[in-house]
Amino acid sequence: MVLYKIISVLLLLCSMAFPAMAADQVLRVMSHDSFSMDAAHVRAFEEAHGVKVRFLKASGTGAALNQAILSRGKPMADVFYGVDNTFMGRALEADIFLPHASPLLENVPDHLKLDPSFRLTPMAHGDICINYDKAWFAQKGLQPPASLKDLLKPEYKGLLVVQNPATSSPGLGFLLATVDAFGEDGWLAFWEGLRKNDVRVVASWKEAYWGHFTAASKGKRPLVVSYGASPAAEVHFAENKPEKSPTAAITAKGTGFRQVEFAGILRGTALPELAALWLDWMLDKPVQEAIPLSMFMFPANEKAELPEVFQRHAVKLEGTGGLSSERIHAMREVWMDSWTRAVLR
Repeated sequence: MVLYKIISVLLLLCSMAFPAMAADQVLRVMSHDSFSMDAAHVRAFEEAHGVKVRFLKASGTGAALNQAILSRGKPMADVFYGVDNTFMGRALEADIFLPHASPLLENVPDHLKLDPSFRLTPMAHGDICINYDKAWFAQKGLQPPASLKDLLKPEYKGLLVVQNPATSSPGLGFLLATVDAFGEDGWLAFWEGLRKNDVRVVASWKEAYWGHFTAASKGKRPLVVSYGASPAAEVHFAENKPEKSPTAAITAKGTGFRQVEFAGILRGTALPELAALWLDWMLDKPVQEAIPLSMFMFPANEKAELPEVFQRHAVKLEGTGGLSSERIHAMREVWMDSWTRAVLR
């Protein structure tokens, strides 16, 4: 009888700890194709809430968001990760997210809280900027450019590779950085100057960095549009960890764009409470501390500790610019069309 009572109590405790296990609930998380999450953290969430988590990866941010908008009301997933501030206005206008004011937002700085309606929760951020090959410039006895305007000088002719903003997230971010730096009356002239100075335009970050950047390939371009965290990645993934990164990022004010990534609960989900728990879990320290080495972005939660390689080698822009998500939403397609005519004609 005593054994029976003990077993009954244990079963009761298990049912309280895992109330959803019997229902075989599945939380679906939709994201862009660069999303990465440590499997051990996912298992911890599954075990804590008695669910299974399934990831649905689309293509880039824009394509993934398009799919979410097209399935509005009957979403393909419960949570969407990866809306950034270049597409934030479109996502909010489509009204595909439910509001959720996570209590952990108190640990997120105000400059990352771009949605006062709390439909989008900031999760990570990274600075899109120009990276350079330190050894190449040292061998040539040439100083790397200190500003965007320097890129128009003859000594930097044929040295820069960028991504097409229509097909690449860092390419779009760099385009926005030039609009912010030179204004409506000057940014196109800057790009026309880059074109005359033999800028190379490719479709993706991978093609630019691993196909043309001298520090990472047999390419011939020692300047590439990448991220402030890229020098840390060079050290982290090196077979023999160097004391210093072979690359560096240009971070002077007016030279880059701060990309902020958000997650939100998709309107129409049958699991809004569980989806809210997922957002809170992603914004808590354990997952936030895993973001730097899984996605090479900075965590949104200021309480999260950075890994040593980030502390030593990842950098942030000295100024983040003044383009609002509303203005980006209103002008993005106009700017990209103008860029295409000026640069790819």
